[in-house]
Amino acid sequence: MLRTLIAAAALVAVAGTSALAQTKMRVGVEGNYPPFSQISPDGKLSGFDIDIANAVCAEMKVECTLVQQEFDGIIPALNAKKFDMIVASMTITEERKKAVDFSDPYYDVPSRWVAKAGAFKGEATPEALKGKKIIVLRNSPRARYVAERYKDSEVLLVNKETDVYLELAAGRGDIGFGSSVVSSESFLKKDAGKGFETVGNTVRLEGGSGGVGIAVRKSDTELKEKVNAALKAIKANGTYKTLQNKYFDFDISGES
Repeated sequence: MLRTLIAAAALVAVAGTSALAQTKMRVGVEGNYPPFSQISPDGKLSGFDIDIANAVCAEMKVECTLVQQEFDGIIPALNAKKFDMIVASMTITEERKKAVDFSDPYYDVPSRWVAKAGAFKGEATPEALKGKKIIVLRNSPRARYVAERYKDSEVLLVNKETDVYLELAAGRGDIGFGSSVVSSESFLKKDAGKGFETVGNTVRLEGGSGGVGIAVRKSDTELKEKVNAALKAIKANGTYKTLQNKYFDFDISGES
């Protein structure tokens, strides 16, 4: 009888822990990638990624705590259980899928080249950039794209997407390669971007990008399914479009 009571108590404890896990979660975010995520002087996180994280959590009916993490260490932190999922503009790639699982994409935008006005004409081909210094975000699909195709160029790797344009404006490189959204919103539309322009057409990375997804640990199949259901719901009920329109004057969903 006593053994039965102990077993029953243990089951209740496990059930309680499971319920708690389903109602409270931690979300890894970056905070250094405006307009997707940024930190205000008072420490408040904001941006499209932040809004998407909150909307997904609300749809799943879980209470989420945002955990700021530098991008380079964000996958190891997820797998170390510092948080339960990542909403940090993470491009879905085959290499990353070896370490984590991804939701369906929640946005997809092309990359583009930016340089001083008049510095380059036509497309930014490997021949056109021979001997030039390219600035690009380290450990990114764009960095791999540059390394594979622009072997006769110098490369300056930076730690944050916005640093691509800080270094470019400071004259420490000839051309920057980054997100078409970030280059526009954080640089070209700002005073710092005066005298700079896009070079050539936008670039869709061949085979390297399946869009941007929410990352979860490989063992968290149920969470991945819940996240996918939540993303579908916020797109269907208009929440996604409302959040998108706060930051962009075009569709970034990748669905049109």
